[in-house]
Amino acid sequence: MIKQKLVVVGNGMAGMRAVEELLKIAPDMYDITVFGDEPYPNYNRIMLSPVLANEQTIDDIILNTREWYAENDIALHTSARINKIDRKARTVTADNGTTVAYDRLLLATGSKPFILPIPGADLDGVLGYRDIKDTNDMIAAAKTHKHAVVIGGGLLGLEAANGLKVQGMDVTVVHKNEWLLERQLDKVSGKMLQKSLEARGLNFLLQKNTEQLIGKDGRVVAVRFTDSQEIPADLVVMAVGIRPNYALAESAGIHCNRGIVVNDTMQTYDPRVYAVGECVSHRGIAYGLVAPLFEMAKVCATHLANFGIGLYKGSVTSTKLKVTGIDLFSAGDFMGSDDAEEILLHDAVGGVYKKLVIKDDTIIGAVLYGDTTDGAWYFQLLRDRKPIHEIRDHLMFGQDSLGNTGHQGQDKVSTMTNEMEVCGCNGVCKGTIVKAIQEKGLFTIDDVKKQTKAGSSCGSCTGLVEQILASTLGGGYAPPSTSKAVCGCTDFNHEEVRDEIRKHKYLSIPSAMKGMGWKTPNGCATCRPAMNYYLISTWPHEAKDDPQSRFINERVHANIQKDGTYSVIPRMYGGVTSSDQLRKIADVADKYKVPMVKVTGGQRIDLLG
Repeated sequence: MIKQKLVVVGNGMAGMRAVEELLKIAPDMYDITVFGDEPYPNYNRIMLSPVLANEQTIDDIILNTREWYAENDIALHTSARINKIDRKARTVTADNGTTVAYDRLLLATGSKPFILPIPGADLDGVLGYRDIKDTNDMIAAAKTHKHAVVIGGGLLGLEAANGLKVQGMDVTVVHKNEWLLERQLDKVSGKMLQKSLEARGLNFLLQKNTEQLIGKDGRVVAVRFTDSQEIPADLVVMAVGIRPNYALAESAGIHCNRGIVVNDTMQTYDPRVYAVGECVSHRGIAYGLVAPLFEMAKVCATHLANFGIGLYKGSVTSTKLKVTGIDLFSAGDFMGSDDAEEILLHDAVGGVYKKLVIKDDTIIGAVLYGDTTDGAWYFQLLRDRKPIHEIRDHLMFGQDSLGNTGHQGQDKVSTMTNEMEVCGCNGVCKGTIVKAIQEKGLFTIDDVKKQTKAGSSCGSCTGLVEQILASTLGGGYAPPSTSKAVCGCTDFNHEEVRDEIRKHKYLSIPSAMKGMGWKTPNGCATCRPAMNYYLISTWPHEAKDDPQSRFINERVHANIQKDGTYSVIPRMYGGVTSSDQLRKIADVADKYKVPMVKVTGGQRIDLLG
């Protein structure tokens, strides 16, 4: 059988996800050629913020290595921009002169950052924030310059500002609206976010419009606003939105309207040409979040494989901020309307804010700040338009309030059905993860990421993936080895961290990280749980506990076993107990007829069954 030729223009997340899905269902149907502008294989663009914040490296965010392309017989052309599509001859031509024929063409040209059309926008030191080059340029600028101005208080702008602050710059965020993230948060939660970021050393100028960038010797030195105020700036990052990159398609005569226009099968007006990702206009909407792009890719793959199934009908999206230590979530119509109701919980001292918008007995919007534990549950209710009258009184208190057995996160996993979505970015449900763990013999989060993609995009579901891993493996789940550094945020290993906490009597995560010279001011998802546990176990009556930073076993106090029973390990700080505590444990074992009591390798008592 002679293979058809598939050419993919764009080596980003959307295009390559379509290729991955295609290889699953029709691995021998096409000879595949991929062109990408950048000199890298496909990488996780939404994880550039952790790279800027020194939490990850470029290698950490590579999704498909060059070896992967070779193993799948994909011809990869990096640093090659396609500048011509000849639809009559069915060829594409790159700026380096390479011409390749196609039977099917997939356009995944993404988007480009919008640069404000103001005087000085072409000065050195003025950047967008879209790719690895932008990230490296910012890191380099931080080594020789001091004052950074980020124009735009949206998701990308705040992530850039946080990263530049970590790099040691004085950072001011300029935003034209009254509060930050006005598309994702209401005023109350937006102001709470601003307060948290100000505590980290970021400065904000709200309701400001930029008039001009002032330069000296060809480089930006200041920003001037329409009210004549000026502030110094050695680096200006414009994060004021993106625009679909459809110039190539338009030049080839493919119908475009603020994006490449596609139908529900991701097909353009030319039946041989498909398009996915941020370059697309679907039903008049251009999406900039990863979950819709992956949904498009999956549908597109089924049609490229001639299966003729699958329709993309648009997406309901949710949002999270990738700034370590700040938890926020929003979805749907969170601002509400006159004919909608609102349920609010606001704990200003505790830094927690929850808002649910209800209409016609369904959740139509949600905003969570400070405690996003139930974000996935609310989003599921919203997306499924599930009636909530029977659980309305318990809604604000989360899924655990609906018959909780007292084990919090672990109980949440056990009550999830296999069809419930865990990773919104990649559309991975609990059942897929459990099946992969059981059939593939997976034992680590990295294993799960590689096999299922869950947790491999924005990373916000990693904690839930870990819970599923621990739940499925039961006693077979073990934490990583402590012989190496805790994580990339520090050179200390686990034992050294404990020694430092004991030696200097650190009582909080911020003081410990500052005292030990943490490379990132807020740590990461790996070191914060470890640090929190070591603090409260070393100084149990004095240390400040951070519940959001607990290890999974410390959060839930139980592990579900493969047969549906539980393993409970009573808490003993530092392994120290008393005769009274031991009697209580024995009484519990007798009362509930616990079939097995054993001492674990960690010198703790485990009640099994």
